[in-house]
Amino acid sequence: MNRILVIIILVWNLGFSQEIAVAKYSGGGDWYANPTSLPNLAKFCNQNINTKINTKIATVDVGSSEIFSYPYVHLTGHGNVVFSANDVINLRNYLISGGFLHIDDNYGMNEYIRKEIKKIFPDNPLTEIPSNHILFQEPFNFPNGLPKIHEHDNQKPQAFGVFIEGRIVLLYTYETDLGDGWEDSEVHNNPQRIREIALKMGANILNYAFKN
Repeated sequence: MNRILVIIILVWNLGFSQEIAVAKYSGGGDWYANPTSLPNLAKFCNQNINTKINTKIATVDVGSSEIFSYPYVHLTGHGNVVFSANDVINLRNYLISGGFLHIDDNYGMNEYIRKEIKKIFPDNPLTEIPSNHILFQEPFNFPNGLPKIHEHDNQKPQAFGVFIEGRIVLLYTYETDLGDGWEDSEVHNNPQRIREIALKMGANILNYAFKN
């Protein structure tokens, strides 16, 4: 493994770097959706689980080497997503080197993103994450697994992961729309209880990304 990558991974694991970023991608999908979600999530985590996340959220291109500066990258949107050959190689290297990509379907992304994920890990398919996984236990307990935030197609919320050596490196949350629950209250008029549930689940995801 590249020595620089090893140093970055060690820094992440020691907790000195708590920068997070939004992923910019091609294909025409609105990668910039939910602009208030990550700042609100960062603030919630800083206040409730003793993180020190910069609330000024960066934007990083999925094909850029800058992605290696962020232990957690969030990708969302409503439509098409296309990863180039360079994007695929870059994302694969980022994830196998200790990075964490959280893809949250903001509605309408599912049919596109699954094909792109398969490009990154053709031999390591998405696997549904069971409700007893540590992701749903720390620091907040979700005994039934991923919570439902928005109705969408009124299907069961599901969390899927790509695992490498037992660690989730790519998390895909579907039929929940956590990002909408993280946004400012007036954006979607979610009840405070629903927003708190979404933020707590987001805190669990960040906690996992930083510590595993």
